[in-house]
Amino acid sequence: MSVKLKPGAATLDQWRAIYRGAELSLDPACAPLVASSAAAVDRILSRGVPVYGINTGFGKLASVRIGDEDLATLQRNIVLSHAAGTGDPSPAPIVRLMMALKLASLAQGASGVKPETVAMLEAMLRHGLTPVVPSQGSVGASGDLAPLAHMAATMIGVGEIQVNGRHMPAAAALDGAGLIPLTLGPKEGLALLNGTQFSTANALAGLFETERLFQSALITGALATEAAKGSDTPFDPRIHALRRQPGQIETAEALRRLMAGSAIRASHLDGDARVQDPYCLRCQPQVMGAVLDLLRQAATMLEIEANGVSDNPLIFPDTDEALSGGNFHAEPVAFAADMLALAICEIGSITERRIAMLVDPALSGLPAFLTPRPGLNSGFMIPQVTAAALVSENKQRATPASIDSLPTSANQEDHVSMAAHGSRRLLDMTTNATAIVGIELLAAVQGCDFHAPLQSSDALENARACLRTEIPMLEDDRHFHPDMEVANGLVRSGRLVAAVGMDLPGLQ
Repeated sequence: MSVKLKPGAATLDQWRAIYRGAELSLDPACAPLVASSAAAVDRILSRGVPVYGINTGFGKLASVRIGDEDLATLQRNIVLSHAAGTGDPSPAPIVRLMMALKLASLAQGASGVKPETVAMLEAMLRHGLTPVVPSQGSVGASGDLAPLAHMAATMIGVGEIQVNGRHMPAAAALDGAGLIPLTLGPKEGLALLNGTQFSTANALAGLFETERLFQSALITGALATEAAKGSDTPFDPRIHALRRQPGQIETAEALRRLMAGSAIRASHLDGDARVQDPYCLRCQPQVMGAVLDLLRQAATMLEIEANGVSDNPLIFPDTDEALSGGNFHAEPVAFAADMLALAICEIGSITERRIAMLVDPALSGLPAFLTPRPGLNSGFMIPQVTAAALVSENKQRATPASIDSLPTSANQEDHVSMAAHGSRRLLDMTTNATAIVGIELLAAVQGCDFHAPLQSSDALENARACLRTEIPMLEDDRHFHPDMEVANGLVRSGRLVAAVGMDLPGLQ
């Protein structure tokens, strides 16, 4: 797939495709805007008056006037001095998405960069040159300074670039692609460094992974309901219409479709002594529906942010003004990331409760720990413990990041968003939750196996077959970890969602 990036008007589907590895090209219609913005910077400079970010120092040093002869050095210095990140390198797909976000921002003609600078970013993306960007060091205002500085440094031939999975000096990587390192002009270093693109890229990655996680958990939740011979009455549309929550209504409808035509369900429609199922089964529409609404709200905020311009100052060529503001403050991204963290945590939390229910014969009516011979075998005893451990980790990580702030830059930047680590934690949280959903897939399919020869719906039987073609039923204890890795892979890759053969609720 190839994405033609129209700055200011890219869709979530396009950002998702770029994150998943799609090639991209910039809409050439933006070229006049970029050229006009660069020309406006030249005109502003010609007046000889101090303008922040163009001929002054930065942050607390904004009052220091810089002479014309030092303007190129000023821009190079800000890149090198701000490339002060630490920690493990950010995943290449996130760095690539960050570059695309920055490209779309600069190409809107409000940042004052030269056409050559925009062309360099696009060329690096086209040639698969991915800057090595340490994952830690941003507080989410004034933008993601350190991560973006590491990106910008590679554009001037400093730092490291990843090419085909191998790290190499930036200058050598650029040379290998036939690219010449940039010499940054007035305003350009600051334009590259300012902005929320690192936080936004991480939050978008978390959003896209959570969408797949959510859909997978609907499937495993339906399978668990079947394994426990739970009721589908709580999914009746009349119940949810009265509450009017849109995500809840859609989730209940999806669960009904997933279970439609199940012989397992039909086997206990009459004569079942149980009156109500535990909340982890009965309240799936309410919990997962609220998650869906939250995901969509976060998606709206992040789609807007991805299409915005968030550096400072901003250039307005029609009046030749450079206006200083605070678009670099990543509070919207921080809030969206905190919402996603809550959603991820709750998906894992209710999923673990279903696993715990399935392994308990008093609650599920199934053999203890889902093994035909409990005692001699431990079955699913410890996978449930693992799920509990992962839920606990995610609970700790779900603490809102946006409520924290630590002043920086000698109190000039006295309130910050902490969006960067608020967003960066999301992939780790989805990894934990994916493992929990993978364990439920194993447990729920095992539970359904005990109901043979009864079968579930066509959709859920497809999901069972997706697992059972790779992993046989657990008759006696075996090395459990490989089974978990297979199940995790089915969830993470989207194969489980594809297997059911129906559309499930998502971001749009």
